[in-house]
Amino acid sequence: MTTSSESSFKKNYQNHLKHLKLKGLQPKTIEAYARAIRRIGQYFDEQIDDLSEQQLTDYFTDLLESHSWSAVKLDLYGLKFYYTHVLRKPWVMPQLIKPPRGQRLPDIVSVDEAKRLFLSTRILSYRVFFFTLYSLGLRLGEGLRLQVADIDAERQRVHIRDAKGNKDRLVPLPTATLELLRRFWQVHRHPVLLFPNRHGGLKGARHAETPLDRGGVQKALRQVAQDCGLKKRSALTVFGIAMPLI
Repeated sequence: MTTSSESSFKKNYQNHLKHLKLKGLQPKTIEAYARAIRRIGQYFDEQIDDLSEQQLTDYFTDLLESHSWSAVKLDLYGLKFYYTHVLRKPWVMPQLIKPPRGQRLPDIVSVDEAKRLFLSTRILSYRVFFFTLYSLGLRLGEGLRLQVADIDAERQRVHIRDAKGNKDRLVPLPTATLELLRRFWQVHRHPVLLFPNRHGGLKGARHAETPLDRGGVQKALRQVAQDCGLKKRSALTVFGIAMPLI
């Protein structure tokens, strides 16, 4: 790799990040498309501006050996975005990848199993968070972004912001969830965040600048589910966390 090609790649990668933000994509999509260019750049020694069909065939074949179809598709979409918005080149290989079609129904967590999960969660903030996700039918990110002002107690509804497709929506607020959230807020009293992070403990929660850590929530729920003996393949999807219990 020459110095000029390295400089060109870094410049184009930064432009890639700018275009991703300007298109209003979700943070997870931005990270996935950015990771795609980093990975492809590493594979081709940062010379990716004029890839042939054979090169792409080799790359995605190798990628499929170690990654899921989901990762392959994200890298494909990330590269198409890069060619379209950074290089201003047409994407000429639309049929290069065609993942197999299939739909797998998730195992269902019963009400009794959900109760076991809640009762087995020792940390209060996680227990309230899990119950809120379950009772409102929220995805993980939607729950983490909840703010105090999103809770409309009078109309018994919750304003979910920046949901899938960058759309807002309203969901019903059960009385039991409202009462639990009220008691929980009395504990931390954060003026904005409904689920402030735990870095400073209960005393520091009121002044937290970020919500609960996503990775910490996933790890905690996976551990609790295992402790409860739930071995279902997709048990965590009911809480908006799609990961196997292994």
